[in-house]
Amino acid sequence: MKRFGIALAALMASAVSAHAQQTPVATGVSTQPNTTFVEAGRLLADPSNGVVQRDKTLVIRGNQVVEVRDGFVGDPSQGKVVDLRQAFVLPGLIDSHVHLTGQQNPNARLEEVTLSDADQAMVGARYARRTLMAGFTTVADLGASNQAIFALRNAVRNGDVPGPRIIAAGSSVSIHGGHGDINGYREDVMHLLSSESICSGPEDCMRAVRTQVRAGADIIKITATGGVLSNTAAGLNQQFSDDELSAIVGSAHRMGRQVTAHAHGVDGINAFLRAGGDSIEHGTYLDDQSIRLFKSNGAWLIPTLLAGDFVARIASGPDNFFTPAQTAKALEAGPKMLDMARRAHEGGVKIAFGTDSGVSAHGDNAQEFALLVRAGLSPLEAIQAATVGAAEHLRIANEAGKIAVGMPADIVAVSGDPLTDVTELERMKFVMKSGVVYRAD
Repeated sequence: MKRFGIALAALMASAVSAHAQQTPVATGVSTQPNTTFVEAGRLLADPSNGVVQRDKTLVIRGNQVVEVRDGFVGDPSQGKVVDLRQAFVLPGLIDSHVHLTGQQNPNARLEEVTLSDADQAMVGARYARRTLMAGFTTVADLGASNQAIFALRNAVRNGDVPGPRIIAAGSSVSIHGGHGDINGYREDVMHLLSSESICSGPEDCMRAVRTQVRAGADIIKITATGGVLSNTAAGLNQQFSDDELSAIVGSAHRMGRQVTAHAHGVDGINAFLRAGGDSIEHGTYLDDQSIRLFKSNGAWLIPTLLAGDFVARIASGPDNFFTPAQTAKALEAGPKMLDMARRAHEGGVKIAFGTDSGVSAHGDNAQEFALLVRAGLSPLEAIQAATVGAAEHLRIANEAGKIAVGMPADIVAVSGDPLTDVTELERMKFVMKSGVVYRAD
């Protein structure tokens, strides 16, 4: 024991010495947060009012905006000055529907059984950085391995990995054999890969919701109808029973979580909204009754037009890598989504920006803006959907969606005017998240 104590003391002394050699002594280093001055030629600080201000200086201390000054008054003696005098500056963008830990490709089905959760988290780190560089400083990830996406979310939050702020659902709550479950593999493989969030019956579905909350889910994502990319010929209509939907929404709300539903078929859309659901992803076959339910419930629609456009192009192209079941559904649903969004917008449904990226390529998220404009939104309305609207939908309006004193400094900039040409947002020039500059072209 005496020899062990001597050895342990020597080891600790060696470790302390090594640490001292690696860690320089802080002599006179300020503990005050750094100051950055962002000089903005045109500034859309609060997209809800559409007012574009001219010649402003944003004062950022640490990760927060602390002041907005008139004129270009950055002081290089007091901090770093960022020159965006010729740029159009607006809040960091929000994508309400992504899947960071993967991306559709010809090998996607093989990757389901070859990539571990750790592999998927590493893939997600790559796509998180790509998404951030495209100007999206906040995303909601709506369907991924619990271990992979929660680890990635926490790593971004801790500053270990560059990426957008992640609101994570983890595994989707789905019925056995439905969209969200494993389909199209050997029976024994499907049993191995099926998640704890797969359920049948109201009691079991309450268990699935509670299991996801326990695992760390920020939001509950369910698959209320069949889906395009599930490899099963089960259609696009309602899959949960009405009783199961009520059980899911009730149990999630009691645990302080909102519930969003993947839903294409009108029967599943309306059943979920009648159950008190908070938002619909896709909404392909919504009807007039759906619009009334959206408005009476205050629910949100996330149209994911880019996903519809992408799957239709792949399924009808010469290099189609979808299975026959996926191809049939892609050709059926994809072309209908623009008209769906147009009808919803004309009917006064609240729309939040979301792309379903991971179906389409990560980093291409801003292509959704042009599709929203084609569906009848003005460029300002499309920007509102990706800023103040998405922030309200995701219940983070005090953290994201506008540039204001006291809020995190999530700031992006483009060269041209996106209120005139919304595709300017596809050509991002500057990205700051929480006061840290990640891109400055």
